[in-house]
Amino acid sequence: MILATLKTANPDGQLIAVSGDHKRYVNIEGPVSSLLGATENWDSSNAKLQDASGQLEQGGGDPLDVSQLAAPMPRSWQWLDGSAFSTHGELMQIAFGLDPIDTDRPLMYQGVSDRFFGPTEDVPLPSMEHGIDFEGEFGVIVDHVPMGTSAEDAMQHIKLIVQINDWSLRAIAPVEMKTGFGWVQAKPACSMAPFAVTPDELGEGWKDGRVCLDLEIDLNGKKFGSANGAVMDFGFHELVAHAALTRDLVPGTIIGSGTVSNPNYAEVGSSCISEVRAIEMIRDKAPATTSFMAFGDSVRMEGRGVDGSSPFGVIDQKVVQA
Repeated sequence: MILATLKTANPDGQLIAVSGDHKRYVNIEGPVSSLLGATENWDSSNAKLQDASGQLEQGGGDPLDVSQLAAPMPRSWQWLDGSAFSTHGELMQIAFGLDPIDTDRPLMYQGVSDRFFGPTEDVPLPSMEHGIDFEGEFGVIVDHVPMGTSAEDAMQHIKLIVQINDWSLRAIAPVEMKTGFGWVQAKPACSMAPFAVTPDELGEGWKDGRVCLDLEIDLNGKKFGSANGAVMDFGFHELVAHAALTRDLVPGTIIGSGTVSNPNYAEVGSSCISEVRAIEMIRDKAPATTSFMAFGDSVRMEGRGVDGSSPFGVIDQKVVQA
């Protein structure tokens, strides 16, 4: 099942079911007319969602204009982002001159959830001096997860999978990290690719709670990276269980993988500029030469299956002066 959200005057938009080729859609009407509403009542709304998907399989629906789509979930109660790729963490320690984090627990922070940028929206930010960077990652959306849910049981609570650009302001991040209180200024709103999909839509691209797809990224029209999500140190089910250890997770909670990063980064590239800068510092024993983003720069992200499929669609955005 493929779901998306049309832009409307309502901040939650209009939930739609989308055909497998991403060319047709059917509105989801009634009390589950938003994706947040659907996740809050997943068991009761699932039949209506399946019915709409069935109409599309039979050739029904209206033509879809992807430019009219908001983020699949334009806002939610909670956004929790992990850092589940150890290569990324190791490179960031070098880039920011930080000591290694001595823990066997997943790393996670709570970020902005009151809005997510749509896949083609310009992203307004206040200053290029803040070190504007993108972070390509995958994420999951859960229904109600009871406190203390095990990793094994958490798998059944993962209802949808999404693709995310977690925008970061790198010049501010190390200042906030050293306070010990976490990020506020360094983490503006994230962006989402247009389509949220149920795990079965990924086929072999969903294994052991991991999205096993290449995340192809272009910066200003030039290939930047194509790291694969399969090498997460912790699967999404383990991230969900970690988040739910001492509290319930409300329906619609979104949990991110952190920046997709592979040990063979010399071959596949990276999913953020800061990683490339760290690699330059290691390789050249000198300050990094790759710059962060400037106003007018654009980034494109697309998760790709081995069959060439693009289950989440494309994030294609430009950074502009706020």
